[in-house]
Amino acid sequence: MTLLGDFRLQVAGRSVELGTSCRRVVALVCLRGAVPRARAAGTLWPAVADRRAGANLRTALWRVGAVAPQVLRVERGWLELGPGVSVDVRDVAQRALRAQDAADDVADLPRLADADLLPDWDDEWVAEDRERVRQLRLHLLEAVARTLAGRDRFAAAVDLALTALRADPLRESAHRTVIAVHLAEGNVAEARRAFAACRALLHAELGVEPSAATAALVATPVRALTVS
Repeated sequence: MTLLGDFRLQVAGRSVELGTSCRRVVALVCLRGAVPRARAAGTLWPAVADRRAGANLRTALWRVGAVAPQVLRVERGWLELGPGVSVDVRDVAQRALRAQDAADDVADLPRLADADLLPDWDDEWVAEDRERVRQLRLHLLEAVARTLAGRDRFAAAVDLALTALRADPLRESAHRTVIAVHLAEGNVAEARRAFAACRALLHAELGVEPSAATAALVATPVRALTVS
């Protein structure tokens, strides 16, 4: 299951097309885990009567089962993913929790800058998950960048740090990560330029100065710096 950037379902190496209501049922279970049927119906069809919402859910579940029976399981009034289903959002969450392991394979991480959760969906319930996933993506990029810098893999580290910054230019922790990576490599001038850019942007957009934690980075002697 792919939910970042767009909804895509692949079964045994082939793409499976689902209708709108079916995609929403599958996405809900992917994001929320096991969900009671009544809650799923109310979340997906909040503007209709409970009986109608339940009927809509039954139809969607039947259609999903007809084309991809292994994706969803319905047991004792609950919906859950089948045991063999992998979901990219869950992968990002797991990698964010173990950033040191994630630093061993960084080839696919830069795409996370632009991989919003189901960006073309306007469902209210998706908006809640979209922000949660956005934070996970950015924390992962920053954490892996710091880990790579600690391993002297500076090119990959600065690339991921700048990727996080591109995803959210007003995110001060992303600015700190860029500055810290430059300092870890001994590029004091680059770090000061990055701090100046951060300061100018925050002042222009928000009317504030960088935090003390950010300013302290460029005030610390290079030999005492770490990227942790």
